Amino acid sequence: MGVKNLLIFLIYIANPQRLQGSSQSLSDINLSGDLEPEFEGTIQNVTFPAGREAVLTCSVRNLGRYKVGWLRASDQTVLALEERVVTHNVRISVVHEDMRTWRLRIKQLRESDRGCYMCQINASPMKKQIGCIDVQVPPDIINEDSSTDIAVQEGEDATLICRATGHPQPRVVWRREDGEHIFMRKSSGGKELMKLESYNGSSLRLIKLDRRQMGPYLCIASNDVPPAVSKRVMLSVHFSPTVKAPSQLLGAPLGSDVALECQVEASPAPVSYWLKGGRIPLNGFIGGVSTESGQPRPEMLLDGPKYGITEHRHGFRGTMRLIVRNFSPSDVGTYHCVSTNSLGRAEGTLRLYAKEDFTWNKKTKIHSANLCTCMGIFAV
Repeated sequence: MGVKNLLIFLIYIANPQRLQGSSQSLSDINLSGDLEPEFEGTIQNVTFPAGREAVLTCSVRNLGRYKVGWLRASDQTVLALEERVVTHNVRISVVHEDMRTWRLRIKQLRESDRGCYMCQINASPMKKQIGCIDVQVPPDIINEDSSTDIAVQEGEDATLICRATGHPQPRVVWRREDGEHIFMRKSSGGKELMKLESYNGSSLRLIKLDRRQMGPYLCIASNDVPPAVSKRVMLSVHFSPTVKAPSQLLGAPLGSDVALECQVEASPAPVSYWLKGGRIPLNGFIGGVSTESGQPRPEMLLDGPKYGITEHRHGFRGTMRLIVRNFSPSDVGTYHCVSTNSLGRAEGTLRLYAKEDFTWNKKTKIHSANLCTCMGIFAV
């Protein structure tokens, strides 16, 4: 046995606990009795959501007379020496456990805490280990950089934009809030529209808008850090009214209640009304005598005991309904359903005549037969 090994053996005999449980070999002990400080393992990188607490663990053996400090790696800012925190950040603390474990704790994590931290031993030469904290941030939509409700005329283009921040970078998905499909043209010059359940991307470009693309859109931003967020954008597509009269010629028995209907599409929402008799002049003036034909102008019908007038709308579509109560010979004639908005005007014309042998609903006393289908008469 050499002299060195003999001295190591004598140290072990005098203090066997010094080496028990240690992964250090006997040859690692220096002859002066001082052990060189060493790191045990590595500092594990950690990931936590903002607002939570992050912990970095640094394990040192044989620290002896040396000291452990924590620094921010990016700018070498000293955070703590031993158990004393020297930074003014009250969210930072250091815990010393079982003589060899040093834990850096950062409470209520912020995005600014993202980065790497150094565990340092003031040996000569200096020894260090680095561990990193990744701070996850839930998504947030930047309203200033995102679309608000917009209105575009039919046939023009529109782009819906949704910008979001967060870490990791959020994914943006567009959907229709009302559950309808997203309609998009297959090509910039194409006429055919394809249906999509959703669209991925921060910018949704809609070319040559069709009225079916009108509606509420939702942009949803998510990055697997809850909660996901959404923003509603209402897209309005404006166009002049169109009117369709399902039954242009309608016969009903005298004494019955007769229902006349017209289907209207318009945006913005139109003003709709019913007229009876004559031909509507081009200037739309109601009442008096037409200078064009010398005949009385059509009469505007009002809701009351004789006429029941209702209108139901769903989006840009609507139904105008006129009920003529107790149908009499004086009610025979021409009826006009008229719809107008800021972009134009349209009308449908229906002809009502008496038919003695007509079958009608005795329970409701309302006739609504469809004798023929027509497109109505449009005037803008």
